[in-house]
Amino acid sequence: MKFFISILFLSLVSLPIMAEVPGPFVKEYADDPICLIKTSMGDIYVELFIQEAPETVANFLNLAEGKKEYTNTKGEKVTGNFYDNLIFHRVIKNFMIQGGCPLGNGTSGPGYKFADEINANALGLDKIKAFDPEKGPHPFLLIQTERDFYVVMLIPLFQKMGIKSQQDLEARQVEVQKALMDLTIKDCYANLGYKYSETLKSHPPKRGCLAMANSGPNTNGSQFFITVEDADWLQGKHTVFGKVLQGMDIVDQIATVKADRTSRPVQDVKIISIRKYVEVNPEQPK
Repeated sequence: MKFFISILFLSLVSLPIMAEVPGPFVKEYADDPICLIKTSMGDIYVELFIQEAPETVANFLNLAEGKKEYTNTKGEKVTGNFYDNLIFHRVIKNFMIQGGCPLGNGTSGPGYKFADEINANALGLDKIKAFDPEKGPHPFLLIQTERDFYVVMLIPLFQKMGIKSQQDLEARQVEVQKALMDLTIKDCYANLGYKYSETLKSHPPKRGCLAMANSGPNTNGSQFFITVEDADWLQGKHTVFGKVLQGMDIVDQIATVKADRTSRPVQDVKIISIRKYVEVNPEQPK
């Protein structure tokens, strides 16, 4: 009896360990490319919305696969696999994970900037009022102080209306009040310098979305983030150009690693590589 039990045990331990098989993937658009983000904590497969953000997707893939020239941290024009061995320099539990900074501190990029690809109307931002007489500024605007109110809403509105002095403001007080009441989130962001597409479709930054990090309107470069929870207040300000198809558990794990006061992981979480992934049809020979 012991002999047979031993044989059974040896048979079990000799079985190959099956790795997780990618897919099958359910994509938003059949023609969308998939990229594999290999990290030191596991693999993340992401659909790239090439129809919704074509320039953003092209920039991301071309940097990743060494097909686009960029400026390195020494000021040299180079090509190469940009994201290889960079880290996730910012992780916030219940929010997002961010990477793509060559210096690892959120201050650098590829040496150039490019425009946002966002359709504010598709996100419904043209229908949301920026200010409510009873509740105040809409929560999307993240206005916490009186100074925020002036910087985010009033001063840009005054500039758009050509109001340059207190005398102008007093003379057009009724007009200004009406303009403030009519202001939408889209209008408010447009006054701050954001420019929107009227043709591209856009996704809101829900859980599992891949989006560009930036420092304001049209300042995209190489930094990106993946949301762990819905982040509706970011819509209209960040180009969403993909979503996680598989590996969201890895994203969740990265978001909960121990981090310092700047939200940088205490132990580096590396981006090993980012490459376009070619799906294999199981019905076709490999």
